[in-house]
Amino acid sequence: MNNLIRLLEGQAQLMENDPWTLVREAGEALPDGPLILPLALWRERDGRDGLLLQPDDEVEPLAPLADDLPLIAVDFPSFRDGRGYSQAYLLRTRLGWGGELRAVGDVLRDQLSHMRQCGFDAFAVREDKSAEDALKGLMGLSVLYGRSAIEPRPLFRRR
Repeated sequence: MNNLIRLLEGQAQLMENDPWTLVREAGEALPDGPLILPLALWRERDGRDGLLLQPDDEVEPLAPLADDLPLIAVDFPSFRDGRGYSQAYLLRTRLGWGGELRAVGDVLRDQLSHMRQCGFDAFAVREDKSAEDALKGLMGLSVLYGRSAIEPRPLFRRR
């Protein structure tokens, strides 16, 4: 079952085919096709692959390389670990990165609306959960009061 949701022109859609293969361990044999690789393994290759950021990975050193990345996936090893939100926000606001930013790992329906506000535009929902149900999580709040990666002005500045 494919549990990838992407925002296309602002609309959330369940993706039928995902060409990317997530590789979590450096010791694994690499399959053919587009890959999402951990930082250490990504640095060993020629840079055409996507990058998997772990919670301890720093975002700022990626600034000179960010324009060449086709995709960045941010790992959420547990729904209780919020460091990925900060990484996404920094990628979008400080580095100005505009490519696909995908949440992977322990990604659940209740997190999707907030992930979107931090700059994520793709969500690999946990395999044991329904992606159709998770689509409802992107409906979220109709009005946001504070700033976000997708709306940098607080509500009082939008009037």
